[in-house]
Order: sequence, then C-alpha cells, then structure tokens
Amino acid sequence: MDKKDFINPIDKDYITETPSTLTYGHHRGSLPIVPTKEGEIKSKSLSAMEHQTDIQLLQIKEQMELLAKQAQKIQNRVDVSQQIYNAKVRFEPLINHVYHLYNNENKSVLIMVGPNDWGRKGCPYEFVASVRLLADHTWEVL
Repeated sequence: MDKKDFINPIDKDYITETPSTLTYGHHRGSLPIVPTKEGEIKSKSLSAMEHQTDIQLLQIKEQMELLAKQAQKIQNRVDVSQQIYNAKVRFEPLINHVYHLYNNENKSVLIMVGPNDWGRKGCPYEFVASVRLLADHTWEVL
C-alpha cells in the first residue's frame, strides 16, 4: 500500500503537527488531567451566598416595614395634632393629660369630659378620639 492510498481515519481538526504546543498532555507520559470538584465547590459556595443574602434582605425588609409603621404613626399624630390645633380649645392643655376630641357640626372641639362622662342625656357631639398631649406638643391617640 502506498502512502498516497492511506486515508487517516482521524479528523484533521483533532490532530496537530506540533504536539508540543498543546495546552494539555498528549502522550502517555504526560501529567494526568483529573477533573476537579470545582463545579461542586462553586455550587455550594453560591448556594451559601444566596442563603445569606436572602436572610439579610429579609432583615432589611422587616426593618423597612417597621420604619414605615413608625412613620405612619408619626403622620397620624401630626394629622390629629393639626386637627386639634384647628379645634376650639377653651383651656390650656397640660402635658401628659388626657383630653377628648369631638366634632360639632363642621368644627372640632377639645374637651376635658370623656364620652362616658356626659350623664343620661349623652354627649351632644360626635366623639372622634381620646388624646394625650405629649412633651413635643403632638397628640397621642389613645
């Protein structure tokens, strides 16, 4: 058989004329290429990282919800305070005392008498809220 008749069964894309330039071992005496557990290690690390960040994001979300509730309470105090300061008040309110806010037709009235203290006739006004004057001169709704 001539060299011309010989057909190499190996695809030319998978062979080289200069094997010393290959980045991997090409003969029996080369260092063995052993697959590492790199993928498994990365997967475990990625899973742990995702778990930790999920926990931290949940904590931040809970803190945001708490801050939103606190902001809503403060806004409610401001709204009630504005309503009271626009109301008719015939006395000087003292800090840490309880008063009662009523609506009388289109006006608000701040009175010392509670809704259950009016006697048999009952309260002539529409009860809105019982409030306490705080040191910062806002009103806490009780």
